Amino acid sequence: MSMKTKSKKLAVYSLIIMGIGYIATAPFDDSIWIRLLQGGFEAGLVGGLADWFAVTALFRHPLGLPIPHTALLPNNRKRVTNGLVTVLKNDWLSKESIQDKIKDISFTDKLLPTITELITKGSLKAGLVKAVKKLVSNIEIEKMVPFIKTQIVLTLSNIEVNKILQMISSKLVNENFDEKVLDHVLKKADNWLRQEDTKEKLGSVSMNVINRIEADGMLKFALRSIESLLSEEKLGNIVQNLLLSGVRSLQHKGQPNREALVKYIRKEIEAMNDNEQLIEGIDKWKNQLLSEWDLDNTVLEALQKLQDNILLQLDDEEFIDTYLMPLCLHFLGMIQKNSVTIDKWIQTQISILIEKNHSKIGDLVQENLDKLDNETMIDMIENNIGKDLQWIRVNGAICGFIIGIILTGIHYLIGLI
Repeated sequence: MSMKTKSKKLAVYSLIIMGIGYIATAPFDDSIWIRLLQGGFEAGLVGGLADWFAVTALFRHPLGLPIPHTALLPNNRKRVTNGLVTVLKNDWLSKESIQDKIKDISFTDKLLPTITELITKGSLKAGLVKAVKKLVSNIEIEKMVPFIKTQIVLTLSNIEVNKILQMISSKLVNENFDEKVLDHVLKKADNWLRQEDTKEKLGSVSMNVINRIEADGMLKFALRSIESLLSEEKLGNIVQNLLLSGVRSLQHKGQPNREALVKYIRKEIEAMNDNEQLIEGIDKWKNQLLSEWDLDNTVLEALQKLQDNILLQLDDEEFIDTYLMPLCLHFLGMIQKNSVTIDKWIQTQISILIEKNHSKIGDLVQENLDKLDNETMIDMIENNIGKDLQWIRVNGAICGFIIGIILTGIHYLIGLI
């Protein structure tokens, strides 16, 4: 049995007791005690009836009679609900009061410890991995291709070749690339010159050169003498030794010809970024590459491989413990370090949300109240405060009984005087 039903029955019982007591004592008035009780029961009956009428009049017409100024709540429903909504909006849940409460809440301090604890637990870890896998699997990489392609093309198109060449030339000079290039070429030349067939090739080439020289007089006689004295093998050997001697001399640091070559190579390297022909050629090559490059398939394949690789790694327990979980904890640590800023931002966003939508609180309450018919609303009020209202009736009967006894006693005393 509910508290409301118990208190309502108690109120009825108190009224019945007062009525029975009054009727029972009415025929007897020869005793002062009887007269006191009669006066008490009479006043208690009147008080109980008056309070019953008052309590009933709040919600409905007493005995169904349309007595003026009764059924106060149904007859003044609009004014009551409007007053309730106004108090709710402007006093109990005003914008200022809500915003002040929000300013005292540290969202990061309340959420981060719980999230951290949950992440470290096996059940949530499995759920986190599952959520990440689902998130990665649901990424529609085909829709990402146009955006990434545009960014790649835009980035490559905006590359300034002269700046790239300047960076390359500075790097090459700083790493003595000029000397390294020369040494590499000299080493390759030395290796080639030392080969046996190289001597034959040099002899053949040299002899062909001599034969093609057109000369008259003494020069012609000298050339023909050389042809008769030297074979291709001998001539090749002489040229080979001359070239090897030249290469060996260039391999010695400090040698003037070597220093001249190094200086020339360095100068050419340093001038790369000012070489308009080179820059124009690279730009042309770059634009041709971008126009002919099947970038859609390249990007799609790269994204597909990345997606597959991530999903594969997420099945690896070692990857999760080594990378994913530390990454999550590191991210939470970053949030903790910036908790003041993050809390302030959250509070600001909530305050803005409250500022824009505060009126909807009252509208929502008004809308819900308007959905209730009179009987439902009265029943809700009675269920929540009905117990206290019924005690008003009980208290009215009891107080009336006590006051009735006092007034009867005073009346008796006055009669004695």
